[in-house]
Amino acid sequence: MRVTQSMLSSNSLRNLSESYRRMGQYQDQLSTGKKITKPSDDPVVAMKGMFYRSNLTEVEQYKRNLSELYLWMENSEAGIEQANNGLQRVRELVIQGKTGSLSPTDRDAIAREVEQLKDDLVQVANTQVSGRYIFHGTDTDHPPVPTASPPKVAANLADPDINSYKVEISRGVSLRANVDPNGVFNQELFDVVQGIQTALESDNTAELEDLLGQLDGSMDKLSAERSELGARYNRLEMIDDRIAQQEIMANRVLSENEDADIESVITDLKTQESVHRAALGVGARILQPTLLDFLR
Repeated sequence: MRVTQSMLSSNSLRNLSESYRRMGQYQDQLSTGKKITKPSDDPVVAMKGMFYRSNLTEVEQYKRNLSELYLWMENSEAGIEQANNGLQRVRELVIQGKTGSLSPTDRDAIAREVEQLKDDLVQVANTQVSGRYIFHGTDTDHPPVPTASPPKVAANLADPDINSYKVEISRGVSLRANVDPNGVFNQELFDVVQGIQTALESDNTAELEDLLGQLDGSMDKLSAERSELGARYNRLEMIDDRIAQQEIMANRVLSENEDADIESVITDLKTQESVHRAALGVGARILQPTLLDFLR
């Protein structure tokens, strides 16, 4: 095959253009820190990147769900602790009120403190987090104790359909965020506290003994719910650790797939620059002057 000057010129210019393209690609990788800037650079890397990024987005959403669970459980724990402290104080007042040496005026004064503790229990039962009632199951838009004096719980508090407020924390795994609303601030609890207040106001010490037993039963239920909440909180922390590990692995895989090896890119760029300079030198020798160059 006959090789002409035109063929040499065309091949040389095409190779120089390809050399410029490669140097431009390496410079883009250095400036962006990524292997590709558009899917056509490497469709396989682009496709895997979409899959890995989707997994990372899913993990980040689960982390936000975990934060919501922490918020609910920690506020529920604080509310139960406050209620338990209040009931413990009511119990002390009942024992004090049974003392025979107290006058009706003294018992009435104790009744006033019990009333304040009862009102505090209502406020705790109606605790809101981000505008949602945390002690009313899935019915988060309505207070569990809408009537404060005397306290009357919502009619659907014992409904099992509203008992469980679940949040998805992993693919196919959901965890209950709330405590059993009927096991914490139920009508029985408020009736007992109201009965203690009434008995103290009427100076009826004989009724206080039976009410004390009922109060202990309500406190036992409260403690049981607190223990169950603590068990779920421990599981939540374990899942949180696992999600954190998944996030680290997802970021690492995404980085390995998309991030450029800067040291390797710099080496390749320097090599390509050397090749490009050599190609320019050789091209200058191959591309001989034409007749037009002599006619200028």
